[in-house]
Amino acid sequence: MPLMLKALYKAHNWLFQNHVSFRSSIYPVHSIYQLKMSDAKASPAPVHSKRKIQLVDFLLQFRWILVIFFVLPFSCLYYFSIYLGDIKSERKSFKQRQMEHEENVKEVVKRLGQRDASKDGLVCTARPPWVVVGMRNVDYKRARHFEVDLSKFRNILEIDTERMIAKVEPLVNMAQISRVTVPMNLSLAVLAELDDLTVGGLINGFGVEGSSHIFGLFSDTVVSLEVVLADGRVVRATKDNEYSDLFYAIPWSQGTLGLLVSAEIKLIPVKEYVKLTYKPVTGNLKELAQAYADSFAPRDGDQDNPSKVPEMVEGMIYSPTEGVMMTGEYASKKEAKQRGNVINNYGLWFKPWFYQHAQTALKRGEFVEYIPTRDYYHRHTRSLYWEGKLILPFGDQFWFRFLLGWLMPPKIALLKATQSEAIRNYYHDHHVIQDLLVPLYKVGDCLEYVHREMEVYPIWLCPHRIYKLPVRPMIYPEPGFEEHKRQGDTKYAQMYTDVGVYYVPGAVLRGEPFDGTEKCRQLELWLIENHGFQAQYAVTELTEKNFWRMFDGGLYEKCRRKYKAVGTFMNVYYKSKKGRKTEKEVQEAEQEKAEEESPEVDEPTED
Repeated sequence: MPLMLKALYKAHNWLFQNHVSFRSSIYPVHSIYQLKMSDAKASPAPVHSKRKIQLVDFLLQFRWILVIFFVLPFSCLYYFSIYLGDIKSERKSFKQRQMEHEENVKEVVKRLGQRDASKDGLVCTARPPWVVVGMRNVDYKRARHFEVDLSKFRNILEIDTERMIAKVEPLVNMAQISRVTVPMNLSLAVLAELDDLTVGGLINGFGVEGSSHIFGLFSDTVVSLEVVLADGRVVRATKDNEYSDLFYAIPWSQGTLGLLVSAEIKLIPVKEYVKLTYKPVTGNLKELAQAYADSFAPRDGDQDNPSKVPEMVEGMIYSPTEGVMMTGEYASKKEAKQRGNVINNYGLWFKPWFYQHAQTALKRGEFVEYIPTRDYYHRHTRSLYWEGKLILPFGDQFWFRFLLGWLMPPKIALLKATQSEAIRNYYHDHHVIQDLLVPLYKVGDCLEYVHREMEVYPIWLCPHRIYKLPVRPMIYPEPGFEEHKRQGDTKYAQMYTDVGVYYVPGAVLRGEPFDGTEKCRQLELWLIENHGFQAQYAVTELTEKNFWRMFDGGLYEKCRRKYKAVGTFMNVYYKSKKGRKTEKEVQEAEQEKAEEESPEVDEPTED
């Protein structure tokens, strides 16, 4: 399968060079035709010529043909091949899997030892750029680089029911781990919704889920990390051993401190079903934000009381005046099957897309249903939240769901494999995919800002804690937050919210000018001013100065020097930066940092 995908990637490049471009980005057909050339002329000089934009429009109109007859079938084959590999791995004993893991780690160490720092480029994984799940352009791999293959690290090494720990390799994804743990009435404390998201990506980046208001982000549930350092040492980092600084520095570092080869992650007990309550709310955006906060954060400050705080929380804002708040509790099979209870086997392929099903509460009123736990965990996978509507405009129709819904979702890597750089950039200018992490008390302000500047709906809301730690990692709570005793906060953590903004802006839908680059830049400045953070998988316009205004680089830079990552791994800013990075640009920046004669960075103290 990897060879077939590589051949597809090469074929796409040949086609693009011969002026045949495919559009893989998720974009609504109807909006393209509303985006007239007269509107484009009103904007600053367009990147593409009129002829090329018209070609993009034409290809977008028939994008569904490529998706149905190529992307979906090949996605199904890909997922099936991965599934067979997972089953094969699960049949091996723990001892055998551990032995294979140790041999694979030795291969990584050996490979690193073959690198000539004076001749070879910076170290990168061998994954093709289009395989990455996310919108950020992986342009740094176009420069000369030294590849290390981590493709074998996709096994669940152990489920320890006594320690309540899952030991897994970095390419284990959420579908794989839930398939093993849920039948055991266990789950990761934070299990991200999309099947394709991997443990390594969620640790080195960020991950959030409906239980994050209790457990924090995905990285907060990690117990230990096994990392191969730049000098070939293999270390185990925990929050209280000699590598505790590395343990706290790795989240949000995007793999620029070392190569993650395994992790131990916290497990929690769960039941067979989730009892989910859908509650419609109306009002202005500030009132919707308050209703969202009230759904999981007691106003008396008793945030750690399980009788007052639901186990799962999620909010969706459908318009400036309407939203639906969902709260869930684990429920036994016996309870779910009691007379009068409604069971929604949401995992069936023909079921309505979750966000549309939840929206029915606006007409039906509040209602309760029981969803099988694993179905609940992956409720947004089939429709990719609501982005599936842009890939297949008729994908939510019953006839399509019944006939071909079992093929959904399309593999994001396959969608990206058939795109060109020019069209990808065009897409970035007319579509928004951002996760904005803001303090809970500023959610209303954030919703008003997004409405005013982007007008994107639906909007996803998911609360999460940011903990007050003995050191200051890249993201941290507001200094002195605990003194204000705001709703949702505790003495040890500030409540934040992931405001998920994924869709086409209202201006684009109406055929009006929209400067995506400038809107993104202004949004990032708003986040900096409001002590918010931007998910690094998304498109960014941050300058290096503003990047380090948003994120704290003290501990990160200290670990870069201490563990000899400088000159071996790319700096996280350059890895996240939009646009192509030349090897010279990166190495000059790295050299400048290495030669800085600044005093040793003290470990940040508690604020």
